[in-house]
Amino acid sequence: MIDLSRQDDIAILRMAHGKANTLDVEFCDALAGAFGELRNSEARAAIIVGTGNIFSAGVDLLRVSADGEAYVRRFLPALHRMFDAAFNLPKPLIAAVNGHAIAGGCVLACCADVRIAARGQGRIGVTELLVGVPFPALAFEVMRFAANRQYLPDIMLTGATWLSDDARQRGLVDEVVEPAELMNRSLAAAKGLANLSPAAFATTKEQLRQPVADRMAQHAVRVDKRVEEIWTSPDTIRHIRDYVAKTFKKG
Repeated sequence: MIDLSRQDDIAILRMAHGKANTLDVEFCDALAGAFGELRNSEARAAIIVGTGNIFSAGVDLLRVSADGEAYVRRFLPALHRMFDAAFNLPKPLIAAVNGHAIAGGCVLACCADVRIAARGQGRIGVTELLVGVPFPALAFEVMRFAANRQYLPDIMLTGATWLSDDARQRGLVDEVVEPAELMNRSLAAAKGLANLSPAAFATTKEQLRQPVADRMAQHAVRVDKRVEEIWTSPDTIRHIRDYVAKTFKKG
């Protein structure tokens, strides 16, 4: 699921879960575990990247459609643990967005400190409302933290996706480079942050993210209770199945 390698003191997590790195319980658990291990490793920074022309296509809707309510009740906590482990990693995290980063895949990229996208390789955005589901509390807060404020309502409410340069304008990525330069530029960014004092970086990162922690402490239980009710309702499961049938129908 995850190919972990090192270049000097930079850890490289290459996602390799099926064709699209879709997020299911097992993959979320694997990612959360990998970020957890990075906390105590000798690596000074990390890069997360996908394979081919896909970073991550988001939640595995085929699995949700097939397994229904019981699976969703297992999946949502796993998704939260994964986003939490990525967003609150006390070390520099670079997202090398090699291609499509859709829905939960976009949120995962936005968990990083720096997001660098390969030009022309895929679309980026959050499509949750098109699927018929609300954002879990932490996923929403990650997007609020990352996106340019003036674009946030459009990003969250329309389900639109954008190519890399337009995604940069909206704050979904920080930098756009030619595909051949993606890993070199990501390594340079990681090494630059890795040269900083680890303790000073971790404390500053925690301070930057403190508003997210505060809103989660105040609102997450209430929001996620409502989110789970909607995700697991019969109407939502039917909507997801209809969406899957239309989106993934064979031509």
